[in-house]
Amino acid sequence: MNDVALTARQVRYTNRAFWRNPQAAFFTFAFPLMFLVIFTALLGKGTVTVNGLPFNQSTYYVAGMSAFAIITACYTNLAISVTFQRDAGILKRTRGTPLPGYDYLSARVLHAIVIAVILVSICSVFGAVFYGAEIPTGVSLAEAIVTVLVGAASFAALALALTSVIPNADAAPAIVNATILPLLFISGVFIPIGSNAPRWVDVLGKVFPVRHLVEAYLGAYYGKPFFVFSWRDVGVVAIWGIAGLLFATRRFSWEPRK
Repeated sequence: MNDVALTARQVRYTNRAFWRNPQAAFFTFAFPLMFLVIFTALLGKGTVTVNGLPFNQSTYYVAGMSAFAIITACYTNLAISVTFQRDAGILKRTRGTPLPGYDYLSARVLHAIVIAVILVSICSVFGAVFYGAEIPTGVSLAEAIVTVLVGAASFAALALALTSVIPNADAAPAIVNATILPLLFISGVFIPIGSNAPRWVDVLGKVFPVRHLVEAYLGAYYGKPFFVFSWRDVGVVAIWGIAGLLFATRRFSWEPRK
């Protein structure tokens, strides 16, 4: 059996395991929608100035929570689950089977990307029904799809890279959240970064891929006159993903840390 068939079969097994844990599956899908409802209820009544133009905050959060959904599925969940499997000895035993290790990890990444696409679709439909957000079509839809796929793949690569510096499963949730939560706040996911934001927040946010993922998705989702889609933002996210993949290739551990 070739690598494509092996990976496809492993994706099916991973999907079955995912849905056989209904609590984890439920919260994976519930968190983005829950945050979308909370933030629009608390902060979505007015407008925010972004790129010099007034923007309805409730619809802004539809795109922001879509970016959050990508990060949740492909970074947070993947990094934590792979670390737990490593410490439980599952990765070590898997590598001892005829299934190549890269096929196993490719399946985990592909499954995370599929979940991210489903989450983004749900957020888009939910936003259209309850907040009047328009679903992109035509060129904007193609740009949104590219942004989601590049973002999902890049954050999955960063998740695998992060597992190499997580000492054990008990530390995984704390380390993963410590590396991503601050970036969510300074990148415009939870709080729009307007002209009143401190300069250092704007500069620091643009260093990391979260801000660029948010900007790229907003540009694809809403388009002109609010945002202009930028391939540069997609490129920055992709560069971070390539760097994460290279780091993971060299440092990823299949065995529990001593």
